[in-house]
Amino acid sequence: MVALARSRAKADEIRAHGATPMDVSIFDRDGLAAAFAGHDAVLNLATALPPTRSAMRVSAWAPCERLRTEGSAAVVDAAIAAHVPRLLQESVVMIYADGGSTWLDEDAPVDRYPIARGNHAAEASARRFADAGGVATVLRFGLFYGPGSVQSDEFLALARRHVGFMPGRRDSYLSSIHLADAGAAVVSGLVAPSGTYNVVDDEPLTKSRYAQAVADAVATRLWLRVPGRLGYLLGDRLTSLTRSVRASNRRFSEATGWRPRYPSAREGYQATVRDG
Repeated sequence: MVALARSRAKADEIRAHGATPMDVSIFDRDGLAAAFAGHDAVLNLATALPPTRSAMRVSAWAPCERLRTEGSAAVVDAAIAAHVPRLLQESVVMIYADGGSTWLDEDAPVDRYPIARGNHAAEASARRFADAGGVATVLRFGLFYGPGSVQSDEFLALARRHVGFMPGRRDSYLSSIHLADAGAAVVSGLVAPSGTYNVVDDEPLTKSRYAQAVADAVATRLWLRVPGRLGYLLGDRLTSLTRSVRASNRRFSEATGWRPRYPSAREGYQATVRDG
């Protein structure tokens, strides 16, 4: 197994897990094709999400968008050139249009707000791989949390200060996924038929209950829940989180037998604090 590494520290981490780091740019089609030769599958999980402190600036998303547009296109071109039979592409459930309390499967309408452009481009590249005769699996992940997630560390830090992160209406839904369950889903995705699948908890929580789950994990009471409805004033900069997405994982579970270890963020955040 080989994995692309963008720094020496990441390369060392890859070696520590028994894989071989690959020193090639994700934008280098020829270099990628050479690295892909002889492999059974390519997993494109590359991302460049901005830190929370700068995520409100649209410009902060430019590296991530380039990675998901130009980078994903280069990966697909290289995989086709190297005759790799299978591709797995990461995406997110936050591209669905606001569904209120309705359960959303993979056929639900999607939205094309500015910071979702990269996700749509990456999914389009995966479909191009399928059109070329390969097996293309798109995994739409929920909001990541768990040990190693900077975002969930920030939510826990806020909760310890009696502040709960609640973007949008109290009764709107947030679909999430523990990192351990996401990793298991990637492995299961290697045997899934071509298609698009939601990878989320069994029980997406409302924003209010999600904030409470974080607070319960650190045994504290919330005095504030922010930004609430004020989050809508930030427009496209917070669109991915203010909308209500109650996504279903049924299609992926039925196709692969995968089930999340943590049914909801309640159990997942308890484990995160306990194991952290």
